[in-house]
Amino acid sequence: MAVNTRVARTAMIILLIGLMLGSATAIAEERYAALVVDVNSGRALFEKYSDDRRHPASLTKMMTLYMVFEALENGRLSLKQALPVSSRAAEQPPTKLGLKAGETLTVEQAILALVTRSANDVATVVAEALGGTEWQFARAMTARAHSLGMGDTQFRNASGLHHAGQVTTAWDMYRLARALQVHFPRYYRYFSTQRFHYRTASYRNHNKLLTDYHGTDGIKTGYIRASGFNLAASVRRGNHHLIGIVFGGRSSRSRNAHMEAILDQGFARLQREPTAPQVRLASVSRPRMTAPSAGDLLHTATGSG
Repeated sequence: MAVNTRVARTAMIILLIGLMLGSATAIAEERYAALVVDVNSGRALFEKYSDDRRHPASLTKMMTLYMVFEALENGRLSLKQALPVSSRAAEQPPTKLGLKAGETLTVEQAILALVTRSANDVATVVAEALGGTEWQFARAMTARAHSLGMGDTQFRNASGLHHAGQVTTAWDMYRLARALQVHFPRYYRYFSTQRFHYRTASYRNHNKLLTDYHGTDGIKTGYIRASGFNLAASVRRGNHHLIGIVFGGRSSRSRNAHMEAILDQGFARLQREPTAPQVRLASVSRPRMTAPSAGDLLHTATGSG
């Protein structure tokens, strides 16, 4: 009888371990998505769960920066303009610069802090400067995203801190990365910044592909527990230009390794199949090159129209 009891307990333990492992795998799959697009042709060279909604984490700041660049283009902001730090901005959780209420930083410092440090306090500073409140700014971000063809994206804040309703897809993040390059070539160069010096501190860009993977010119990393480790990367080699998106890495190292592997696969595929017709095309949903200005979007989002 005792033997049967021990066997039953052992079987139960094995079953529970199996269920736990299965659950872990399911959670990983729910977070994971990946995409590599040949920018020159619009061909998808690799994709997994690329239309499934994921939490963007700090890839959100790509949209925040899109709004900043647009405001610079239309004269609502200037690079040397001082932005005030509110108490709400100062209270944002890390990662951050550690700004204090009543301080200021310039627009250019804000751009560099978002690109390298991925500073959440700075994201709120920018949101309040352009939108009045972060909520209003997030509504404007969403409207702008939709105008770029990012129909599966919703923003709830400017930083990427977790909100259940803040979602996007790998395809939408590709569209945003490409829109940043096409619309703002003058400002896109900030994404290649490797270090940002602020006061007595020096911050290294979280995107290690800039130094570790030949041809990388940007663009952004992200992490929250709900999403895992995310990355959008742009790589140019010779006449080839690839943009890769990865969601759901278990660590920054494994995420980077996976990104490099699918980019390698993409470059190899271009060599084998330079004009392969059977792959999916990005051109159907490419960002619209003409769209309302950020000012118009904020006007609509705040309900003042």
